[in-house]
Amino acid sequence: MIYKLLTTTEWDDALAAGHFEGTAADRQSGFVHLSGADQVVETARRHYAGATGLTLLTVDPDRLGVALRWEPSRDGALFPHLYGPLPVPAVVAADALPADRPAADAVAALLG
Repeated sequence: MIYKLLTTTEWDDALAAGHFEGTAADRQSGFVHLSGADQVVETARRHYAGATGLTLLTVDPDRLGVALRWEPSRDGALFPHLYGPLPVPAVVAADALPADRPAADAVAALLG
């Protein structure tokens, strides 16, 4: 599985639309930034420190087809990038993160 952190409002909008076009940072990059299981806690720490109202999406990469590419990013590590909208049916779980914990800690707890 791969993962996407976004605001709960963004997820609600995606549910209504049937797909997620990406965050402002995603749209600026030209792709939806995703993370592997071994990367998502650090992504939360770096990009969502102090943020509340977040949801962690668990995404089945097999449902994304050729639009998903693993490309070098942070420190040369390969990250999953989705070139196109994230279809809601590719999301196998959506977990709202508790507001009383740092995002990285909440993600780590969810992933066990």
